[in-house]
Parts: sequence; C-alpha cells; structure tokens
Amino acid sequence: MHTPQSEAHRLDQTDPGHRHLFHVPPADGGDHPESAYLAGNSLGLQPRATRDELLADLDAWGRLGVEGHLEAERAWLPYHELLTAPAARLVGARPAEAVVMNSLTVNLHLLMVSFYRPAGARTRIVIEDSAFPSDSYAVRSQARFHGLDPDDTVVRLRPRPGEDALRTEDVTDYLAAEGDRVALVLLGGVNYLTGELLDIPAITAAGRAAGAVVGWDLAHAVGNVPLALHDWDVDFAAWCSYKYLNSGPGALAGVFVHERHLGDPDLPRFEGWWSTAAATRFEMTPVSRPPSTVQAWQISNPPIFAMGPVRTSLELFDAVGMPALRERSLRLTGWLERLLDEVTVDRPLRVVTPRDPARRGCQLSVRVGAGNAAELTKRLRHEHGVIADAREPDVVRFAPVPLYSTYLDCWRAAAALAATVGVTR
Repeated sequence: MHTPQSEAHRLDQTDPGHRHLFHVPPADGGDHPESAYLAGNSLGLQPRATRDELLADLDAWGRLGVEGHLEAERAWLPYHELLTAPAARLVGARPAEAVVMNSLTVNLHLLMVSFYRPAGARTRIVIEDSAFPSDSYAVRSQARFHGLDPDDTVVRLRPRPGEDALRTEDVTDYLAAEGDRVALVLLGGVNYLTGELLDIPAITAAGRAAGAVVGWDLAHAVGNVPLALHDWDVDFAAWCSYKYLNSGPGALAGVFVHERHLGDPDLPRFEGWWSTAAATRFEMTPVSRPPSTVQAWQISNPPIFAMGPVRTSLELFDAVGMPALRERSLRLTGWLERLLDEVTVDRPLRVVTPRDPARRGCQLSVRVGAGNAAELTKRLRHEHGVIADAREPDVVRFAPVPLYSTYLDCWRAAAALAATVGVTR
C-alpha cells in the first residue's frame, strides 16, 4: 500500500535534486536528523563549496596584501567581472546589461535617480499594495525627494474583492486608463507574500505603451523562475542574492539596465570611483568617464569577500540550468500543493498562491486562522523539524526550492501542518 510518505521516498529516488551540494540545518524536533527546510524564499541554504572558496580569497589577502588586487588567482581589481556573464545569463540579459553590486534597496534608489523623472502630470509610481515594505518606503521617499506628496503619487494596486492576487489585466487596464499620469511602474516579479508570478512581459509592454518607465524588483524571482529581461524590453530591474541564489545573509545584489539606456549622456546617475571606465580608472582624473555598460551605475569598489559566495552560487546555476530547475520546481510545488489540498480540508487554512503553475514560483503561502502565523512556525520547527517562515499576521510561507528541497520535505511540512492545526468540524 502506497502512503504519501512512501510516495515521497519514491519520488526522491526518481526525481532527485542537488541537496548533497548544500548544508542543511539539523532538525530541532521530529524524527529526522535534518530539517525540512522550506524557507529558501527568505534565506537560501549555504552551498558546501562556499567555505573553501571564501577561505581561498582570504588566503590571498594573507599571502599578497595589496598585491592581491592584481596577483590573486581571482584578482580583486576585476573580480566583479567574473560575475557579469553568469548573472546576465540567469536574468536573460546581455553582459553589458547586468552587474552585481550593493544591496537591493540601495540599487533601487540608484536606478530611480535615473529612471524616475516626474514631469508635468506624469508623476505617479505604480506598485502593488502587497509590495515588500522596503519597496514601499523607497518609492514614497523618492516622491518626497521630488517635492511630491507620496499619498497622491504612489498608486497601490489591490486585488479584486475576495481575491488574494493581482490579475494581469488589473494592471494593464489601469495603465491603459491612467497611463498618461504614470512616470514609473515598479512591481515585484514574484510577490513576496503570495508567491504570485506576475506576467512581466505583458505588464512591461503595457507600461511602455503608456509612456511609463517599467522596472522590476526580482528579489523573489531571480533563481526561482526563468527570466528574459532583455527580450521582454524591461527598462531596469534589481534583485538580491540571499534568497534563491543562496549567497548568504545580506549578500550582494544585482542590477539590470536595458542596453537602449546604456551610454545615454542625458540620463542622470550618481557616480563614484567604480563608475568610470576601468581602463582609465587609475589616471585619477577629476571627471568620470563612464563606460557604455551598466557598470556606469556602480559607485564603489566591490567587497571581495561578499562577491565570492555570489560567484560560487552563480556557478551552480550555470551547471544545473534554470530550465531544469523550473521543471523540477513545477513538479515539487505541485506535489506540495496536492498534499496541502488534503490538509486544508476542515481546517482554518487556505492556500492564497495562484493555483495556475504558470502564475507562481516555488512558494505556496497559507493563510492561517486567528493571526497566529509566527506561533505556528515556531511549533512547526520545534515540534516537527520543519522550517517555514511567517509573515504577520496570518501567512505561513512554504518554499520547496528545487535545488535542495525534497519530496520528503514537502510531505513532512504538510504532515506537520496537519498535526499542528486541528480540524474544526
């Protein structure tokens, strides 16, 4: 007789991921030595290769001192260039369009210096109502910086009554009707709360047709879903590297700027040491000569020990490939969804992530009753060894990451949820 647990073991044999390449935290509770780690949408696991690669960079500093800038095996001066091509491949960009630098919200501000240029009636910034708070704070502060009232300037698009996720047509219809007043569209590619994957190419096309600039926060999309930013004609995008890219807490982020904007002398930018062309950087001239690439948006020399983990991660994605990861993600997330369908019957639980696999990444969000998400995730961890994460007041997020999550992890999560939340009938 097949049980869900035995079926999970069978599926892990026939459809394995790459868990062996990662450190998995030990379980706090339950009957398994390792955690069922389903919080990669918050912080990815550490690749086993990261420690040795990071120590090699530290050893170069010890052996070479300042000469490491040119003589280290991975010389520090051009180190960021090692990340350019793999980052571009991951987001569907050309090498001149992608760079790894800074942190996500810093990058969004630097990009909005260039691309949020309110003028006349065209002043609005369109975001989703459930945008990550940092994005909300950033766009409101940009409105204030331009002398505008953020309550009037920032438009927060909400799902329809009784629904949890925006529909594509809700965004495109707004742009068709009000687009002549929109300066910037800045949405999350995958919504942090619901896990919904927005239709990036359709919304980008609608925004640009309305005369607006279209940018994307890809924090929950990069490494999660396939991206083709150049072909989709996106103006700009930014992402972090500590979630699905597994580059460590507070890891360096990334930026995309479409090539049509590169080298534009009329586009304002903030500049610094790393904004000028590398070939002439050490001529020490007082006027920057920026390259006609996205590297013109760089300001400071990159922190080498923070770049190493990103490079290690990008090598993993190059080796495995996003198409294979997306296919496994669809299978793994679909399996968890079927298990949750059984668990939510007669319990105060509801999956709020879209059911259409094309409209989501690898995250399934569950709305729990009585606003007790944080307490519930504590019980899942300490009683069952399942690590998920809470978003107050009432959403628990489960992310079966295709690189390292297993079908058994999904079964353990569903079984733990069932054991923790009793039936109400």
